[in-house]
Amino acid sequence: MNSDFIWGVAASAYQTEGAVYEGGRGQSIWDHFHARTGDTGALACDVYHRYRSDVELMHRLGVDAFRLSVAWPRVIPEGRGAVNPRGLDYYDRVVDTLLEFGIEPFVNLFHWDLPQRLEDEGGWPARATAEAFAEYASVVAARLGDRVVHWSTHNEPFCASWLGYGYGEHAPGRTNPKDAFAAAHHVLLSHGLAVPEIRRQARAAQVGIIVDSWPAHPASDDPRADAAARAADGLRNRWFFDPLLRGEYPADVAELHEAELPPVKDGDLGVIATPIDWLGINNYSRTLHDADGTVVRAPEAPLTAMGWEIYPDGLREVICRLSEEYDAPPLYVTEFGAAFDDVQVHDGRIHDVDRIAFLEAYVGAIDEARLEGADVRGAFVWSLLDNFEWAYGYSKRFGLVYVDYPTQARIPKASFAWYRDLIAARKARAATGASMLTSA
Repeated sequence: MNSDFIWGVAASAYQTEGAVYEGGRGQSIWDHFHARTGDTGALACDVYHRYRSDVELMHRLGVDAFRLSVAWPRVIPEGRGAVNPRGLDYYDRVVDTLLEFGIEPFVNLFHWDLPQRLEDEGGWPARATAEAFAEYASVVAARLGDRVVHWSTHNEPFCASWLGYGYGEHAPGRTNPKDAFAAAHHVLLSHGLAVPEIRRQARAAQVGIIVDSWPAHPASDDPRADAAARAADGLRNRWFFDPLLRGEYPADVAELHEAELPPVKDGDLGVIATPIDWLGINNYSRTLHDADGTVVRAPEAPLTAMGWEIYPDGLREVICRLSEEYDAPPLYVTEFGAAFDDVQVHDGRIHDVDRIAFLEAYVGAIDEARLEGADVRGAFVWSLLDNFEWAYGYSKRFGLVYVDYPTQARIPKASFAWYRDLIAARKARAATGASMLTSA
């Protein structure tokens, strides 16, 4: 087994940086969305000002890598055109600080914070947004490519398209299936357009994309439940896996949604399927589908504070599916983690035993997939810090580190120590030549 397994943590710009009115940053769709809904990421975790102390926390944790995102509106405030040098300077400082502490930056270019100007001009349903993204990717890669090796174009295209344009749960809050399908196509197209731009600007670049996959299972033996699960899998998983890794959209989904699909130009699918160096997987749970298509819960299944079933075998299933059915490139688990109702006790500590049990089970699922032959090269816990959880505001805590939002104090939880010890034990075993695939 490969002893160079990477252990990391992950975060995104809008959820942590704050400073939305500083440093020349433009407005994003999330700034406007939360102007309507209440909670805002204007301060978040104030990482814009506190990044060095947070990198020191990562160093204490012992991680090999940090998966961060760059805020498009901080770099190109209007989405296209004039570049903001102060935005690039900020990410220069972050990358240099990570490298100073021996932590490899895994840079993700889009984690949902589309510049509002581009949304005003049509957003992801407009083809021009894909072209603008490739220009933005080139700018960032030109600045950071001498130090950053691992790049991802997008985090979770399903969420960027369907949660934002189909279901209205995320910014910009649209609820039009035609917009969602168009957004999905253009997000994928923008990925394919950006890959050669990143490689042109950063010669050593290893480029990938991050997909979120929840297995869709039938809730009973009823054939209608199986059909409902198949349809859900098509929309959530295969609609993204197939074009990226096979150069085609799944025929059954296209037939079912024919009236809602956008025009696909000649050559688009070839661009989307531009070969990548690695693929990121985010997995948190699964969905169960009843005969009438309703999403149901498994009886007595344990849940996180998000109401998501704790189902570690789903992560193993996704990894093995991509490895076996799609002959995917090397894989990284780029997000796994859980929100729980963390409470500081009288001694100021956070004894998040539920999170420790969750992480231990999901690490076990990764181990099982690797033993089955999957080429998994790293895993990133979501997240280092409690942060701004999108439509949920500050009510959900995913972090290994508790953030007291009024004071911005950082308090490592019990899970922080557990992950630190896991990493140390796995590295010690690797150094002796022992298998890493045993419990710490």
